[in-house]
Amino acid sequence: MAITRLAVPMTAAQLVNILYNIVDRMYIGRIPGEGRVALTGLGLVLPIISIVIGFANLCGTGGAPLCSICRGKGEDREAEGIMGNAFTLLLLLGVGLTVLVLAFKRPLLYLFGASGVTFPYADDYLTVYALGTVFVMVGLGMNPFINSQGFARIGMLTVALGAAVNLVLDPIFIFVLDMGVKGAALATVISQACSALWVLQFLTGRKTLLRLGWANLRLKGGRVRQILSLGTSGFVMALTNSLAQIICNATLQIYGGDLYVGVMTVVNSIREVITMPVSGVTNGCQPVLGYNYGAGEYERVRQGIRFTTVATLTYSLVTWALTLAFPAALIHMFNSEAELVAAGVPAFRIYYAAFFCMGFQFVGQSVFVALGRSKNAVFFSLLRKAFIVAPLTLILPVLGLGYNGVFLAEPISNVIGGLACLITMYVTVYRPLGTKTDN
Repeated sequence: MAITRLAVPMTAAQLVNILYNIVDRMYIGRIPGEGRVALTGLGLVLPIISIVIGFANLCGTGGAPLCSICRGKGEDREAEGIMGNAFTLLLLLGVGLTVLVLAFKRPLLYLFGASGVTFPYADDYLTVYALGTVFVMVGLGMNPFINSQGFARIGMLTVALGAAVNLVLDPIFIFVLDMGVKGAALATVISQACSALWVLQFLTGRKTLLRLGWANLRLKGGRVRQILSLGTSGFVMALTNSLAQIICNATLQIYGGDLYVGVMTVVNSIREVITMPVSGVTNGCQPVLGYNYGAGEYERVRQGIRFTTVATLTYSLVTWALTLAFPAALIHMFNSEAELVAAGVPAFRIYYAAFFCMGFQFVGQSVFVALGRSKNAVFFSLLRKAFIVAPLTLILPVLGLGYNGVFLAEPISNVIGGLACLITMYVTVYRPLGTKTDN
């Protein structure tokens, strides 16, 4: 079906994207004599990177589903206008974020749990990464507009190009040129610049169905409100993930020190690896669901929801079992120091105890976004991280669980937040669409 045609290349893109996002940490964790400390320093930067990605999602996941819905209605001119406005927003936000990050990086990093030992590594990486923020915004924010037109293979190549460049440059900059974490950041910036140029070349070329042109770059209030309203879900999800990471790192610094901040860095890195394929499936379903919803093909929407649910939950169950079975092997991907492995194995088993329930959240969230139900999407983005994880991260350690309480907050939120999101989607979307089909 159409979801499979889109989801397969998009899932492959997400798998390639694993290398893009993770390879820096794998190389940094193996810098001779300073790998674990450098990896911990990079972990302190991850919340800021999540915020940058959140702003890219604000425009990308906000505008692309609207384009799909407009195409379903035959309103291609409005779809181009939405894409042009999203591009302008990405440029403005990228410049603004660059200035803010460079101006406030020192107090931010210490607020996020940096110590005198880890700050230099975090500062080196963040300084270089911030200078490439515009490339990150354009590459991540505009690629969904390629996928929304059905060019999932081109979207996959966007990610593959950046990943390939990053894989080649990382060892050269980090080890051969002895640039350390600065080299890792520079390799990432260059690779993101290549992806951004690829996206712009396609969207301004002849093969695209919707063309990015000067006439559509001027912001219009109605379009901006639509983009930001729907994109708020992806933005809030990234922002709340960042908030949770900040609180986790700061709390772990108190109860476990740099060692457990390093453990959380590895935990978060593995989570990115194992959720990438799920993101590919759920992102692949959104253009199809949005197009058919706009065209009034409600039974096809229901079929798409069923397919996405089965695929996502099956994958989540398999990955959950493998993660709990081989935690040490996963940790060794990033660092092999005995102290980190010994602390990381029990932390992994706590953190991933109910990971399979994350599939519920992915399914519900993607359906809400695809059909333009921004209020539902925003609420469930906030529920799991801001209303469950963040408070529990602060409360459970105080109750005597120490650093284990930080890791325990995640499975509790997976169960409560995931079930609430899926059940709400079923009651408010799936069943009502069946009624419309019957009529």
